[in-house]
Amino acid sequence: MRHGSIPGARGRVRPLTLLGDPVLRAPCREVTAFGPELAALVEDLFATMYAAQGVGLAANQVGEALRVFVYDCPDDEDVRHLGHLVNPRLVTADGVVVRGPEGCLSLPGLEAGTERHDHAVVEGFTVTGEPVTVHGTGFFARCLQHECDHLAGRLYSDHLTGRRHRRLQRQVAKAPWSHHP
Repeated sequence: MRHGSIPGARGRVRPLTLLGDPVLRAPCREVTAFGPELAALVEDLFATMYAAQGVGLAANQVGEALRVFVYDCPDDEDVRHLGHLVNPRLVTADGVVVRGPEGCLSLPGLEAGTERHDHAVVEGFTVTGEPVTVHGTGFFARCLQHECDHLAGRLYSDHLTGRRHRRLQRQVAKAPWSHHP
């Protein structure tokens, strides 16, 4: 295998941005420069995602308010989906709404039953500026919706209501990484 063919092999692991950091709540900026800095960011995102044992990671989760995310995520048939999207746009989220466990590397160790559509289509660009369309079903559709939410300044906890929301808020308050008093 040639050097660098594994995503993230040339990247550096960056510190994760945790709940409470304002960069997670602000909409990210469109990428306008498709060059070596963007390629390095994508490599760093892969390296950081793998180090944290995640299936997706958005740029604002490492403190970069840019519309970029990476993924290495299975669907419900255990088919692996590996890639990245620059300036993604969620064009379709439809099908059956499924409540399933959802976590986030910016809320480490926590998860909650979150409702998402079981089909999603996202359009965007590759790191070299080529247009790309990604179709996801099942767990991968959940991942695509989750990462698109990040780039809009939303977290999975924003989809929770009632008992599930209150339970997650209590867990956040007790979490050792929490910025809450």
